[in-house]
Amino acid sequence: MNIIKAGLAAISLGFSIAATANDSIKVVYHVNEGVQQASRAIGNIRNHLNADPKAKIVVVTHGPGIDFLLEGAENMAGTKFTGAIAELVGRGVEFRVCNNTLVSRKINKDQVIQEAKVVPSGVAEVANLQAKEKFVYLRP
Repeated sequence: MNIIKAGLAAISLGFSIAATANDSIKVVYHVNEGVQQASRAIGNIRNHLNADPKAKIVVVTHGPGIDFLLEGAENMAGTKFTGAIAELVGRGVEFRVCNNTLVSRKINKDQVIQEAKVVPSGVAEVANLQAKEKFVYLRP
């Protein structure tokens, strides 16, 4: 009987490990410093997805970190962010913008690019993703 139980436990463990190996890693990238940090984040996310194409990535922004998600935003070299953002959205990346920042900076929601979703609070969104949805936290 013990041999049968041990065998069943080993099979169960094998299924557990296989299920874990197929699960995608969930990561929240926190951007709150502005265009330079956003440029680093885009590079990091590209590299991340090249190494792990199944990763589920959400970028949460607040404060000056929202600037790259506003219509017409450019990086420090003068290149618009829209192309890089569209590429990453096509690879499954989600972008979220803090409404508290929009309100405090008197920025109309219409200025946020269509690929980004406005959430009530950037910091609350980061906390929710970490605590409730088990996202790993990265800050470029």
